[in-house]
Amino acid sequence: MDNIVKKLQEANVGKVLENEPLAKHTTIKIGGPADIFIEPNSIESLKKTLEIIKEHGIKWRAIGRGSNLLVSDKGIEGAVIKLGNGINHLELKGTTLTVGAGYSVVSLAIQIAKKGLSGLEFSSGIPGSIGGAVYMNAGAHGSDISKILTKAHILFEDGSFEWLTNEEMEYSYRTSILQKKRPGIVVEATFKLTEGDKSDISAVMKKNKEYRRDTQPWDLPCAGSIFRNPLPNYAGQLVEKSGLKGYTIGGAKISEMHGNFIVNAGNAKAQDVLDLIQYVKDKIFELHGVKMETEVEIIGRM
Repeated sequence: MDNIVKKLQEANVGKVLENEPLAKHTTIKIGGPADIFIEPNSIESLKKTLEIIKEHGIKWRAIGRGSNLLVSDKGIEGAVIKLGNGINHLELKGTTLTVGAGYSVVSLAIQIAKKGLSGLEFSSGIPGSIGGAVYMNAGAHGSDISKILTKAHILFEDGSFEWLTNEEMEYSYRTSILQKKRPGIVVEATFKLTEGDKSDISAVMKKNKEYRRDTQPWDLPCAGSIFRNPLPNYAGQLVEKSGLKGYTIGGAKISEMHGNFIVNAGNAKAQDVLDLIQYVKDKIFELHGVKMETEVEIIGRM
């Protein structure tokens, strides 16, 4: 690994670290080390990073701001590429917005609202990056990314880059083609917004933010929603009906505020969360005959 690290550093691709704890880079504050951790300082540096990694046959994967992510206690083999500060550019032309994958969803929603542009109000409380939001078709309050996305710039596993249209992303509930058929990483995205009244937009965003604050446990580290809603049922309601709010395994606890959130109540391990997830799945199937699927992405050495 030393040789690869040296090459990456010589190429000046950005931040390069060895054995970096991923608990520092996930919103639930859990995760073992990455053999190599890279935060490219531009899309060109990302391309160069991939060239060097592929040249050495190293496994790799990308992350964003670490929400909706549970990393194994044993960490991740190979390289972890964080799309962060180096890939958070923003370009606005009229109502057309192009933004880097590393841009904060919350920050973007605020910036766009100030300009009197509508379309991102639903996302004002989503604690992640644009890349992750586009990848999983993040949504809330009756809307989602598929309603505004024009196209997405994708990095595929073979190192190639391609722009996919909204239709080519094959969006459905919390899902895109990147999860189903063509594994890839969102590098940047273009959205079509509409002109609106600043005060009306701000009022909607304030209401959405207050709703999240009053119903979701952002006072403790968490990964966001753990389970997909098994429609027409809702995951949080099924957990509550099953009497599981507050149930704890190790340092992982089902939030007493919202049944679809597992919080790190104190030095939780990934295994605590995994055990708690399995317990919930078993209990809900036993009581309601409903199979629960995780929305949080589980990665790393198992």
